[in-house]
Amino acid sequence: MRHAKKNNHLGRTAPHRKAMLSNMASSLILHKRIATTVAKAKALRKYVEPLITRSKEDTTHSRRTVFSYLQNKIAVSELFREVSPNIMNRPGGYTRILRTGFRKGDAAEMCIIELVDYNKNMLTEREEKKTTATRRSRRGGTKKAGAITSAEIRASEIESKKNAPKTSAVIEDAKIVEETTIVDQTAVVDHTTPAEEVKTETDEISEDRKMPAEETKE
Repeated sequence: MRHAKKNNHLGRTAPHRKAMLSNMASSLILHKRIATTVAKAKALRKYVEPLITRSKEDTTHSRRTVFSYLQNKIAVSELFREVSPNIMNRPGGYTRILRTGFRKGDAAEMCIIELVDYNKNMLTEREEKKTTATRRSRRGGTKKAGAITSAEIRASEIESKKNAPKTSAVIEDAKIVEETTIVDQTAVVDHTTPAEEVKTETDEISEDRKMPAEETKE
């Protein structure tokens, strides 16, 4: 029984399998993408990604360790000089498997395995998605970054009305209101009597009241 044995032997002996994966890893590093079967691509991904992680430390020990797996000086230099600077900020997942259909001869499932940071088309699509980001509103819908709501339009209309120049009709109405207020003020002032007149009237009233008293004394 094969309990807890996840490695795919690929129908080959151990030396044959190691040599095949070494050659495929070197081809992937040099050409950045290769076409193969899905089973081989999955086995290659487990084989090459630890080597790419090792290339982040450019030391003699790391180069010798990678060379023991690849057995190709050109692939090792390509990995440490060009590939490692591009994947330095990536914490893993350096490869991508894209299924392409089935092979005509034996109906084997085929795919393309490639380095993630070297597919320019997918990188440009990702940048476009970032620029056209959306946010959720309270009503549950989505709102684009440059969209304008009806409330904002109403607020802008109100501000424009406030800041708009007054028309002739509005100016005439304002003049009429000012004239009426002036007339009302003058009317109030005319109805009031001066303080001196009020004093003279009170004096006369007091004298009239005193006269009968003097007459009674006589």
